[in-house]
Amino acid sequence: MDGTRILFDGFALLAMGSAGLCITRRNPVASALWLVVTLFALAALFVLLDAQFIAVLQVLVYAGAIMVLFLFVIMLLNLGRAAPTDLKGPLGLGVGVLLAGLLLVQLLVLRQAGPATGGAARATVEQGIIPTVARPLFTAYLVPFEITSLLLLAAIVGAVVLAKRKL
Repeated sequence: MDGTRILFDGFALLAMGSAGLCITRRNPVASALWLVVTLFALAALFVLLDAQFIAVLQVLVYAGAIMVLFLFVIMLLNLGRAAPTDLKGPLGLGVGVLLAGLLLVQLLVLRQAGPATGGAARATVEQGIIPTVARPLFTAYLVPFEITSLLLLAAIVGAVVLAKRKL
């Protein structure tokens, strides 16, 4: 086993472990911080897969901007208490087991499918990751991209308005 494989397995285990801790913490701030660890571990996996551009986007957009927004909303709304809709007891355990089973089935199907060999995989090898991601993003998916940016802008403006009312 070479060093890259050991690093990949280590970061994959870190991502899975921190994701598990993220969904099992009762404190929303602790959950958000474990999600940050998960996002950084995923960025490290992207680097190991030679997708440095995606790794940088992962850190800047998700681990940076989105998580700051999440923490801001959590602290603004004072979400420290458990909600009455939280799944507890046997029902919560059943839902967890069902979701774990679905994940296992997906992983088995993915393992049977093998590595990607389609046109997108060939284009990534030939051109690099940036043109492969940027060209469809700004041509075929331009309208959804712009709508998403407007939704994020509206969320930020709404958070600022809510924060100003509290002051």
